[in-house]
Amino acid sequence: MGIGDDAVEVRAQGWRTLAALHGLIEAALERELQSEYVLSVVEYTVLDALSRQDGWHMRMQQLARAAALSSSATTRLVNRLEDRGLLTRILCQDDRRGIYTELTGQGWELLTRARPAHDAVLAKALAEAEQTPELAPLVEALHRLPAEPRSAH
Repeated sequence: MGIGDDAVEVRAQGWRTLAALHGLIEAALERELQSEYVLSVVEYTVLDALSRQDGWHMRMQQLARAAALSSSATTRLVNRLEDRGLLTRILCQDDRRGIYTELTGQGWELLTRARPAHDAVLAKALAEAEQTPELAPLVEALHRLPAEPRSAH
């Protein structure tokens, strides 16, 4: 194996480790959010992303990026959340083709109730992952990331 092959293997191992940490955290969050709030992790992610917008809304493309979904998957997800009364769509005044999504009062209320549980499960999952030698460096790196200011809506 040459130096180039070693570098590829190091990156691949890093990716596998990151995927393992992601899977561990996502499974813990999914169990909690589904059982207590009837929310999937991606639904929570969308509500959370919308809550962090200064104008309280996002274009569908922005939402797709925030949720790491395709355009069609984002549309289906927005349809489900809209059917549940958690968000609404608004036509862009400047560009009639543009559609924004925005949290409803019911969406804010559910997110406000779910956020402390989400944060507690995330903290617990990270603490558990930190005890695994392969995952500990990633968890430490996450702890070093700057905190994002939270919207006060």
